[in-house]
Amino acid sequence: MTATLRDLLARPITERVIMALILTNAVTLGMETSKSLMDAWGDWILWADKIILSIFVVEITARLIVNRWSFFKDPWSVFDFLVVVIALIPATGSLSVLRALRVLRVLRLITVLPSLRRVVGGLITALPGMGSITLLLSIIFYVFAVMATKLFGEDFERLFGTLGASAFTLFQIMTLEGWANEIVRPVMDKYPAAWLFFIPYIVVTTFMVLNLFIGVVVTAMQKETEAATEKVIAAETAVEAHILAELRALRAEVADLKRQPMNRGS
Repeated sequence: MTATLRDLLARPITERVIMALILTNAVTLGMETSKSLMDAWGDWILWADKIILSIFVVEITARLIVNRWSFFKDPWSVFDFLVVVIALIPATGSLSVLRALRVLRVLRLITVLPSLRRVVGGLITALPGMGSITLLLSIIFYVFAVMATKLFGEDFERLFGTLGASAFTLFQIMTLEGWANEIVRPVMDKYPAAWLFFIPYIVVTTFMVLNLFIGVVVTAMQKETEAATEKVIAAETAVEAHILAELRALRAEVADLKRQPMNRGS
């Protein structure tokens, strides 16, 4: 039975069916947010949701039977398991918030599509480097927030009156959202030389530090792609080595068969 289940789970058609069900489930979960659709087709939508969830439960159970405890050694399998378990918890009373978490089932596409897994793997690999850049950005934020509070806080209390307000305003400036007309120009009306503070801040945070994030992520993605390529090459090399070994064995058998008549004749 275990061998049959393993063979069934390994088939490409099974993966395609699960992917189609995940996409269908994403559509039904979106339809549940429409009052008009629920009034007209609510029973059918809920039944479709229950049937798809039942299939997910059967799939996870089959994978547990096949892989047993090794199932929990794979982070992606654990993610699938948690997503399905959350969907099974009754979303009533204090647990009604879990109804919103059912949409996490759509994230199972990450575990089904290898390309998405490589992207997420690259992002996870980039986390340590991103942590260092975040620390650097926090230090820069703090320094500029203290300076802005002391320079402009007295005249622009809403924007720079406190350290927290200054940090939020500087974050808005970093995103370049309304930074010129809403923040910098009003400040420059009072302090014409304020551009000497804001322009270096934008150059350092928006154009330098944030690009470091992009660099770290791109490097991690490249390493993840190279690792995946190396695995494919290693697998192909192993197959080629196996084929060559079989060919050598066949040659040896053919050579033995040729020698046997000669030995009998002598």
